[in-house]
Amino acid sequence: MYTLRLWSVRHARGLNRFYQGFERALVALDPLWRRIGYERLERPVAAVERTVKATLFDCKMCGQCVLSSTGMSCPMNCPKNLRNGPCGGVRENGHCEVRPQMKCVWHQAVAGSARIRGGAEAIRAVQPPVDRRLTGRSSWLRVARERAGGQS
Repeated sequence: MYTLRLWSVRHARGLNRFYQGFERALVALDPLWRRIGYERLERPVAAVERTVKATLFDCKMCGQCVLSSTGMSCPMNCPKNLRNGPCGGVRENGHCEVRPQMKCVWHQAVAGSARIRGGAEAIRAVQPPVDRRLTGRSSWLRVARERAGGQS
């Protein structure tokens, strides 16, 4: 998983473009999702999302995905769960102080965001704290509903 996570950061531009198209499709399908019912879709969509994102990004399914803002590096992989930049313990070689064998998630996020159009600005946006009530829920469905003009 770790190797694939690093691959995803290196290919952040293409993955972000793919996700933008995927998101547009999800939003366009909002009338169908409403007919079926977002709550009814939650479990199967979350299962697919968990599989895809766990494979590519070592996703922890926080329900508030910010991969497009963090260069395809999931901040939930930080041992300290930092959502807004690195701690003061990043080693000179860019590795984590808690897990020295692992590259700092935020070191990777900066590198990945540099590959995405608008990524340098996006990574500076302050992320709100994680709402633990959304853990395990689909961020894809939440974003589709929000962008289509519905409630979260």
